[in-house]
Amino acid sequence: MRIGELAARAGASPRQVRFYEARGLITSTREANNYRDYTETTLARVQQIRELLDAGLSTQLILAIVPCLESPRSPIVFEGVLPETVAALERERGRLSERIDILTRNRDAVADYLSELQKHQRGDLGGGSTYP
Repeated sequence: MRIGELAARAGASPRQVRFYEARGLITSTREANNYRDYTETTLARVQQIRELLDAGLSTQLILAIVPCLESPRSPIVFEGVLPETVAALERERGRLSERIDILTRNRDAVADYLSELQKHQRGDLGGGSTYP
């Protein structure tokens, strides 16, 4: 697929797709007319990159974990990984876990509130107030 279709389907802009390619996060082949050509696998990768960026990871950290994102996994590179990269990934893991905990609590609070609203609408609760 061409860059415009990939971008539209992934919820990205063509500029973002070119940026991801320039950073080494995705690859393309070139058609005879020199247009980029992307696969369905690349679409899934761009969506995953966008999710990781939305979660707060940098493109540098995403690039470090790209082999872990693939299925089947390409060889994971262990040599040359700097201690700073490991530390950054550990910080990100902790930050993501904290965000997941917060989101889980908020989801549960919304679910509880929604459940009470639905009970009230059905008349399962006593009391004189009404739900607007």
